[in-house]
Amino acid sequence: MNILYKLLHYLQKRGFEVCRRIAERMGIRARVVRTSFIYLTFVTLGFGFALYLFLAFWLRIKDLVHTKRTSVFDL
Repeated sequence: MNILYKLLHYLQKRGFEVCRRIAERMGIRARVVRTSFIYLTFVTLGFGFALYLFLAFWLRIKDLVHTKRTSVFDL
């Protein structure tokens, strides 16, 4: 049972990063975005989950490409 709680904690901490970032950008609560993804997944038989994975991948690539440089000499 302890492994299940560790997995749940990991997914809550890392898995909802996409929803939080989308919600911050739109100016709404992350809970609303998560609920929308859940409903979209049930209604479209998995398309919402595929969209969520695509957005997670895209945000990860964006974070890797757009690194902040501290000075001009950090090329």
